[in-house]
Amino acid sequence: MSDVMTDNIYQPDLMEVVQVRQHTPDVRSMRVRFLDEDKAKAFSFSVGQFGIFSAFGYGESTFNICSSSTWKDFIEFCFRRTGRVTDALWRVQEGDTIGFRGPYGNFYPMDAWKGRNLIFIGGGIAMPPIRCAIWYALENRKDYGDITIVYGARAVKDLVFRDELEEWAKHERVRVVQCVDPGGETSDWKGEIGFVPAVVERANIPADDAIALVIGPPIMIKFTLPVLAKMGLADADIYTSLENRMKCGVGKCGRCNTGPVYVCKDGPVFTLEQMKTLPADDM
Repeated sequence: MSDVMTDNIYQPDLMEVVQVRQHTPDVRSMRVRFLDEDKAKAFSFSVGQFGIFSAFGYGESTFNICSSSTWKDFIEFCFRRTGRVTDALWRVQEGDTIGFRGPYGNFYPMDAWKGRNLIFIGGGIAMPPIRCAIWYALENRKDYGDITIVYGARAVKDLVFRDELEEWAKHERVRVVQCVDPGGETSDWKGEIGFVPAVVERANIPADDAIALVIGPPIMIKFTLPVLAKMGLADADIYTSLENRMKCGVGKCGRCNTGPVYVCKDGPVFTLEQMKTLPADDM
């Protein structure tokens, strides 16, 4: 009898759900840890990478690992309830078991960003894939210059990780600008009112020696990029993530193909300079 093959790249690791947090009416985050202690000790990842999380019997979906790579006892991911898999994950409770494959993809070049000012711009559910980089930068604060965070959503109720936004603002040389679309404010709202690109433009953010990470709805990114160009940022200094194009994670199924690249293997993190070489409908 032949030996049983144990190196199956599609076989998920079993993860215990240790925390479930609800952020908005349709967005939750989960904190999970390996059931296998040896795998837990051996596991590592870099900020910006993603994982494939599975609800057994329903399927799997790709999500950014939104915790910092310095946190060793668990990893976190965040999802919006939109379909079959996320509906099943929505029913998962603390103590339950889910599957995980990863980490996959490239990552934010945090080492190359050392000494630079950082501008983080996110919209809606895009805060989680930015959150991991923010926490990493704050935990290595001396390595980076000024940090500006601009985060917006349709309405106050749609903002994710609001408690952490307030915590980040207390750090030295960190500016946090929160905004909601016109009509999305509440009577006690103290943040900005306006669409993210307009808020970025009027925020008077210093752009000297800066790196920008921009993640959000395509329409938000489209109108934010000219603002960053006007501020003086070069295409090579503007980063985004094509996480929504991730599929099997290992570049085998071909569904992540866009132009000359396979996002699962060559991404999901790209500079605007790289993005401009891809087909226009993938921007």
